[in-house]
Amino acid sequence: MANKGPSYGMSREVQSKIEKKYDEELEERLVEWIIVQCGPDVGRPDRGRLGFQVWLKNGILSKLVNSLYPDGSKPVKVPENPPSMVFKQMEQVAQFLKAAEDYGVIKTDMFQTVDLFEGKDMAAVQRTLMALGSLAVTKNDGHYRGDPNWFMKKAQEHKREFTESQLQEGKHVIGLQMGSNRGASQAGMTGYGRPRQIIS
Repeated sequence: MANKGPSYGMSREVQSKIEKKYDEELEERLVEWIIVQCGPDVGRPDRGRLGFQVWLKNGILSKLVNSLYPDGSKPVKVPENPPSMVFKQMEQVAQFLKAAEDYGVIKTDMFQTVDLFEGKDMAAVQRTLMALGSLAVTKNDGHYRGDPNWFMKKAQEHKREFTESQLQEGKHVIGLQMGSNRGASQAGMTGYGRPRQIIS
């Protein structure tokens, strides 16, 4: 990657706003989950945004997403030694993003590869990992390891079945969104075109 010099003016303001979104407490929780999910052999990163970024670039994400799938259907091929060449690391991250999308993470929750590699938006990386953890807890298929309270459970569909007679009854009810016709009368109304008589 090309080395970037310092930002000035509006670029600096925008980057500073993005960096303020990064949550250090969330980082600790995500690190704990990844270690529990993948096993202690993944190590522990140095504290802070930079340590977290370097740790995730070294193939940890591939191990994480593979641990959420059953044996025999791992979506990302993980090399024995972590890749040292940048383009290989970027390829691993791209494979992680594809596997996470296939797992169910929606596109708006996904980070871009440069967000991780150039450290442009590490908060977006945290959002993607949170979405992945939430999906794993919600699926409850036995592959999630860790405390279920670390992530919010996503809402699930609650389908309702109505009989034909219930559907017919509902057609005759005026919904509260439409207002009410109770107490509606034309008492005191005058005929059309006639002025109202106001007597004081």
